[in-house]
Formats: sequence, C-alpha cells, structure tokens
Amino acid sequence: MTPIGENESVTTRRPAPPGDSKQFDSFRATSLYCPRCQRAQPVDERLLLILPDGELYEYVCQFCWTQLGKRKVEQERPALIL
Repeated sequence: MTPIGENESVTTRRPAPPGDSKQFDSFRATSLYCPRCQRAQPVDERLLLILPDGELYEYVCQFCWTQLGKRKVEQERPALIL
C-alpha cells in the first residue's frame, strides 16, 4: 500500500441504502465564503422570484450584503385543464 502524500486526498463513498435516494433532496446554506469579507460568513436566504416552475432564492452575506449564491426550489404544479 502506498502512503498518501501531502497534496493527495482520499475519498471513500458508501452506496446509498435502498429507499434513501431522496435523503438529500434539498439543502439550505447557513454560511458561505464571502470574497468581500474574505471568510465564511452566515447568510440570509431571500426570496428573489416566484417562477411558474418554482421559487428562486438568493443567499446574501449578513455583514456586507454581498450576493453569494442562488438556489432554485422546483415545485410540481398540477396541470390546469381548461
């Protein structure tokens, strides 16, 4: 077995148990790296847009209000029959 060097990393993955495919269906960020503050900061999630197929949220730094990312929550809407 070869030793691991300083710049190498090991990744191990276990197969998902049957029936747990939806375990990580959605994530919410609590802190993200802010390039303006130059560190990980807590974030606020704000509703940006309501779209026909879901909602679009943005993540902003709680200290400098820099936009750090977006998240789209897709929702299935029932088909309207007229």
